[in-house]
Amino acid sequence: MGTLTIRLPDDKHTRLKELAQSRGISINKLIEELSTIALAEFDAHTRFKAMAATGNPEEGLKILAKLDDLTQ
Repeated sequence: MGTLTIRLPDDKHTRLKELAQSRGISINKLIEELSTIALAEFDAHTRFKAMAATGNPEEGLKILAKLDDLTQ
């Protein structure tokens, strides 16, 4: 397990501490959870970009049209 030291403004540290307390977890666990969310978003974006680069624009537009039809 790695160790990370970060410097935050006091007010941000206080707010993160309060958020962690409101969830009943430590600030370390909160940062771990937030980093997991950030990494999942990054991975999803990366996968999307890779798929978009190899995808077929016409097929994508057909799928979007079907979605539009479903929401009307």
